[in-house]
Amino acid sequence: MVAVKMPAPSKRKQLSQEDYVAGVLSGERGFLGRAITLIESRNPRHQKMAQDVLQALLPHTGKAKRIGITGVPGVGKSTFIEAFGCSLIDQGSKVAVLAVDPTSNRTGGSILGDKTRMQKLGNTDNAFVRPSPSSGTLGGVTRKTRETMLLCEAAGYDVILIETVGVGQSETTVAEMVDFFLVLMLPGAGDELQGIKKGVLEIADMIAVNKSDGGNERAARAAAAEYRNALHIMKPASPNWQPPVLRCSGLKNIGLDEIWQQIEEYHRRLTATGELPEKRRQQQLRWMWNMIEDQLFSALHANEQVADVLPRVEKEVLAGTLTPTLAVQQVLSAFGLGTAIQ
Repeated sequence: MVAVKMPAPSKRKQLSQEDYVAGVLSGERGFLGRAITLIESRNPRHQKMAQDVLQALLPHTGKAKRIGITGVPGVGKSTFIEAFGCSLIDQGSKVAVLAVDPTSNRTGGSILGDKTRMQKLGNTDNAFVRPSPSSGTLGGVTRKTRETMLLCEAAGYDVILIETVGVGQSETTVAEMVDFFLVLMLPGAGDELQGIKKGVLEIADMIAVNKSDGGNERAARAAAAEYRNALHIMKPASPNWQPPVLRCSGLKNIGLDEIWQQIEEYHRRLTATGELPEKRRQQQLRWMWNMIEDQLFSALHANEQVADVLPRVEKEVLAGTLTPTLAVQQVLSAFGLGTAIQ
């Protein structure tokens, strides 16, 4: 038998910075996906190129409506986002769905990674669905999500939906990178209201009671009334916007148009007053400082001199023989930052 020599598999073309920029601007989803993979890479060479690509694309960003969406467990968030995204696409928008999932840092996986969620939306030409990075700190996930958002804007997506897949800190994190923060709630607010974190209501630009269909209608009306009362007690985050409380059903496509109308009104009103542009500028500044803090923290833990003194310092603080202030001074001195604490 004569052995047949198979041709060697063709290697994937290595893209230049210019290729990435042109590919993203073309709006082609394959190029966008590769650019995001470049951003998520830990290879130092890739990281440098990623920043060069982002810098070149920066003039083409900032035109999308950035909407954060969170919700209590069981609220039907994925169903709502898919229905909402499809509705916006039917109206002529291009929609990107990104996720911030701090739980993936512990499991090493991403809840969106199995591709079983939002299949209809993900298979639509004018939609792009991307899971959060599968590892790294929440700060790292946040940075990559922010930069992915910029790539999607440069690729022509005019609505960016950022979903909080995890719980807790991710809600505040997402609120600090979007224009508008939507909180989904369930009917039956009597018990629900007792357990909801006040902080989530304080950062909400709208509350939507989902699953407000069929036998849930009466409970949904009562829940909406309770949430309105709760919001009236709180000081609005913006002097130009009182967060509305609406009812909707992602499953039955009820109330989605009204939600979008309110989001558009929010953008019109806060853009006219100059509040929205200023909000974005301040978000950029906070993002810069958050990254500085993350990098300093990482450098601190990677420092050999700090590693030498840290076990002893921690042991003495736990034993009560060293004050935390003096402990900090010793750690910073080992790091080379001096000992003075203001």
